Amino acid sequence: MTEPRITVNGSELPIAPAAPHTTVLDFLRERGLTGTKEGCAEGECGACAVLVARPGTHEPTDWVAVNACLLPAAALDGQELVTSEGLATTDGAGTPTTLHPVQQEMAVRGGSQCGYCTPGFVCSMAAEYYRPDRSAPAEPADATGPEHGPNGFDLHALSGNLCRCTGYRPIRDAAFAVGTPADDDPLARRRAQSPPEPVATTYTRDAGTFLRRRTLDETLRLLREHPDAVIVAGSTDWGVEVNIRARRADRVIAVDRLPELRQLRFADTHIEIGAALTLTEIERRLDGSVPLLAELFPQFASRLIRNGATLGGNLGTGSPIGDSPPALLALDASVVLADADGEREVPLADYFTGYRQSVRRPGELIRAVRIPLPLAPVTAFHKIAKRRFDDISSVAVGFALDVADGTVRKARIGLGGVAATPIRAYATEAALEGEPWTERTVEAAARVLRTEGTPMDDHRASAAYRAEMLGQSLRKLYVRTTEAVSS
Repeated sequence: MTEPRITVNGSELPIAPAAPHTTVLDFLRERGLTGTKEGCAEGECGACAVLVARPGTHEPTDWVAVNACLLPAAALDGQELVTSEGLATTDGAGTPTTLHPVQQEMAVRGGSQCGYCTPGFVCSMAAEYYRPDRSAPAEPADATGPEHGPNGFDLHALSGNLCRCTGYRPIRDAAFAVGTPADDDPLARRRAQSPPEPVATTYTRDAGTFLRRRTLDETLRLLREHPDAVIVAGSTDWGVEVNIRARRADRVIAVDRLPELRQLRFADTHIEIGAALTLTEIERRLDGSVPLLAELFPQFASRLIRNGATLGGNLGTGSPIGDSPPALLALDASVVLADADGEREVPLADYFTGYRQSVRRPGELIRAVRIPLPLAPVTAFHKIAKRRFDDISSVAVGFALDVADGTVRKARIGLGGVAATPIRAYATEAALEGEPWTERTVEAAARVLRTEGTPMDDHRASAAYRAEMLGQSLRKLYVRTTEAVSS
């Protein structure tokens, strides 16, 4: 195996002497690329955003914006990265001569005051600038509201970037003013070539080791040898542990580029989603075909986080406030667990056993999530949080109901934030099934739903508030359902 290296702004840089837990942010800053800033160190502010070449949805390569503060530098061994410094046109000596179109618009429209957050905004904006399917609507009136520009720019691309002095209006103006990449734009041309293949990595330094294998079989054998190793994909959870809680691991095993964990298949009886596909990749590949997930994704953290986070990781942490479990519980999903001896399928309703605990055994990993078909026709995802985007849920509720001829034939309800684990609302489901879909039924079931779980008082919400929100969520579903039918 060769010494781990990353291509940064077109130049190969060795990862050594960085420790295996060193983040991409610190790796870059130690090499003088200080445009990448540390703001929060937990993936909430976007000051550290950089671009990474990843497999594309519409072209061979997508330029994807990620949080450099969360990702270990060793995870990008053999990969290609662009920072804010690498966007501008340079002369033969590497001196910038012409601003990138995104940088230019930010400058002329007053999108920067102190400038601390600006490089991160520029990188997130550049990822959207290079999105292959971004295009201006046929008619200006087709631009869907204040969050989508006349140039096709989706402002949600900046949902993970925070600014504390400029104000967002000039930044929004800059985003909505960028045109399309020129024919000779090197980063646009780069999309037509495949991204670097993941390489096998064994990087040991300072009593820690970062490991990546090329195949699932090799990885499972490695996990059998080291069952206590930390498994990472997007590192959006582990990165916070490293930065905020100073967690370290003897061994970290990366699974995010394993081909066997990156497939999405439609079968006759189910949809199978690879555990290492990012939420952004799932969202774009499903393209609205699972409405409940389509409603979940925009509310899950920010685009920067969704560009790295995976379903496998969200379920693997076992957090009671993860946003995907309530939706997946409502969809009757199951998880496919794999180890060196084979695979087993476990209903998600039976997967969680306690606070951040599950039936997953040492040496096992989540290979895929399966969603049975056909899908329920009435679905919704309700997230109650203090901020509209990029926040942790106080309560999250997933609904999937089959209502035929005015009667609830089947009901599945997943809850998050109201117990030590994500749970199914079994009592409420029983109160709905076989009953007419009427206000009277919903009101009775809402009273049952308020009692589900064991909500607690904490800094996000009181137990009474959480209980009230559960009941209100079912009422909201009913009102929206009846409004849709009447219209």
